[in-house]
Amino acid sequence: MEVLGIEITEFSEERVVATMPVTPRTHQPFGFLHGGVSVVVAETVASAGSYLFIDVEKQRAVGLEINANHIRSKRDGMIKAVGIPVHVGRSTIVWDVRIYDEAGDMLCISRCTVAIIELRDEKQ
Repeated sequence: MEVLGIEITEFSEERVVATMPVTPRTHQPFGFLHGGVSVVVAETVASAGSYLFIDVEKQRAVGLEINANHIRSKRDGMIKAVGIPVHVGRSTIVWDVRIYDEAGDMLCISRCTVAIIELRDEKQ
């Protein structure tokens, strides 16, 4: 998160929001926000938010599947990712994550499925 400048600005069971500057560090070769970076931001929001639903002493939340549709490009400025959990189950959590620019235009829509795994007893 630190390398890309991702900051979580809202953190609740209803919604997780993160921001990130778009700079040459986050560009693809033609000077636009790299689609892979949008996916990193989406999975960061989903994974962080999933920790609100688990027992951190006994479980971990890990990315299982993610998809993304890139709708608009962006060269600079800030993006905001808004994640909403759409399914919270015992073994998976599904998130809808939408990434917007400063004007509120959607740049990317992503669905991320997070697996909830049980930690193994270290003594076994």
